[in-house]
Amino acid sequence: MNSMLALLQKYSVAGPRYTSYPTAPYFHTGFGEADWAEALAVPAPERGLSLYAHIPFCDSLCYYCGCNMVATQDYSKTQPYLAYLDQEMARTAQWVDTRRLVRQLHWGGVTPTYLNPDDIRRLMAMMRSHFTLADDAEISCEVDPRELTRAHLVALRESGFNRLSFGVQDMDPAVQQAVNRIQSEALIRQVLDWSRELGFSSINLDLIVGLPKQTVASFSRTLERVTEWAPDRLAVFAYAHVPWLKKHQNLIKEADLPDSATRLGLQQAVNEALGAAGYVNIGLDHFARPEDELVRAQLNKTLWRNFQGYTTRKDCDILAFGASSISQTADVYMQNEKNLKRYQERIAATGMAVERGLKLSRDDQIQREAITRVMCDLELDFTAFGSEWGIVFADYFADALADLRPLADDGLVQIEAQKISVTPNGRLFLRNIGMCFDRYLKQAARDQPRYSRTA
Repeated sequence: MNSMLALLQKYSVAGPRYTSYPTAPYFHTGFGEADWAEALAVPAPERGLSLYAHIPFCDSLCYYCGCNMVATQDYSKTQPYLAYLDQEMARTAQWVDTRRLVRQLHWGGVTPTYLNPDDIRRLMAMMRSHFTLADDAEISCEVDPRELTRAHLVALRESGFNRLSFGVQDMDPAVQQAVNRIQSEALIRQVLDWSRELGFSSINLDLIVGLPKQTVASFSRTLERVTEWAPDRLAVFAYAHVPWLKKHQNLIKEADLPDSATRLGLQQAVNEALGAAGYVNIGLDHFARPEDELVRAQLNKTLWRNFQGYTTRKDCDILAFGASSISQTADVYMQNEKNLKRYQERIAATGMAVERGLKLSRDDQIQREAITRVMCDLELDFTAFGSEWGIVFADYFADALADLRPLADDGLVQIEAQKISVTPNGRLFLRNIGMCFDRYLKQAARDQPRYSRTA
């Protein structure tokens, strides 16, 4: 058996993606609006702000989708939703020191460009009316190429957006048919041409491996096309098949999903094609050109992870608005009500829609930092980390070091006297490496949430 295939099968277990730690399943409903208001009011002049707006609407259902979404062609539903976003932002701005500059702003969820051009301008005007954006803020938007017009992109550019992330997923017609997302090569080329013509400074393309009907040969053709388009960044996500959480994923036939050998081949094709095209593997699905700020941040050890993935804006509190959105301060997480109707009812009543949250203990913060440093720096210095947190690393993380030994034996990490380093092969198993530091996973199995598989 191929040694890498054997590793993939060995380490294909359920595990978190670590866009937060503790992970979202551990947020609890005992955390309420008073707790969130208290967290917002804590002075933090040294920290910037990162704003996020969740737009849950889309025209049609993509069967693989893991987002909190509402598939509808009734555009009128957006109007009350935008009004409630405005109300939520106004309420939040009452608690936060709005002299703190917004260093990062992102629209995501399902399809922010479901909004028509006038409403794109309207939503950004709302955000600017409540908060102060830095002149050099990173302002990005997730974009579905289907039904996108040049007028949408003009509205985004005029509103200050400088980064775009296009959902491409796979260019093979059989795969597109299997997941109900049809978009031609000509369509993608058109929206990319418009974006570059309008002066967006960074373009990311999202791909997904593990979709039904995918083969190594078919996805290699997708990679060939994508590298010809020369985006600044690529995010190549592993499809998370979680039909117990997302019922519509039952529309995907499990027999059509790639087996372990094919998934390994897909990962190898990604690494080879993007490496040959000059992209740097940041880790955990992300690739960027060598001159990209993500690459520089990783080299400078200033890279960070949050709910939008890898970011160069570490020292920012995230203020997230809309149904299901997740906010974050230095030691608090808060998630809004997921159901659209209940979200709107709660905003109408109080201006807040807190569903659950979590205040991090010091131990949570220490473990989060260790997991994040491994996933961002691809190494962890025991002495420096211990000095920063006032701990003896080998004692505090004795269980983690023991759990890492088998991974070291398999060539995924190197454990030295005062340092852990992720190997090139280990980059494919960053989730497994992070899990060694996750004390929540050591709870009894009956208390564990269900996660997607790591490989």
